Amino acid sequence: VQLVESGGDLVQAGGSLRLTCVTSGFSFDDYAIGWFRQAPGKEREGVACRSTTDGYTYYSKDAEGRFTISSDTAKSTFYLQMNRLNPEDTAVYYCVAQPHGSMIGGYYLYMKYDNWGQGTQVTVSS
Repeated sequence: VQLVESGGDLVQAGGSLRLTCVTSGFSFDDYAIGWFRQAPGKEREGVACRSTTDGYTYYSKDAEGRFTISSDTAKSTFYLQMNRLNPEDTAVYYCVAQPHGSMIGGYYLYMKYDNWGQGTQVTVSS
């Protein structure tokens, strides 16, 4: 499994970004995919995760209503659309994938994932 993120940038508060995760080595069937982030001095947290194992999607409270996870199976790629960004969204964002992962099984927690991308920096200025 290989995951490569892109799309991180410096953006003003209120702006939008779309992060992209290009994958290889697996299909999205019976998998959990998602996005995590880690800000300096803070714990890594799940932002948006989706499971084809149980069909559920998870959004953190911060992400609900502003961020959207989506996927394009033909391109083996998934995305995180982020709108109405604020400085508290500043972090390194990672895409993740894990076989047989379900939201019911807690696959919105970082310790559930073995497969991580290298990270992409998102910086939101006030």
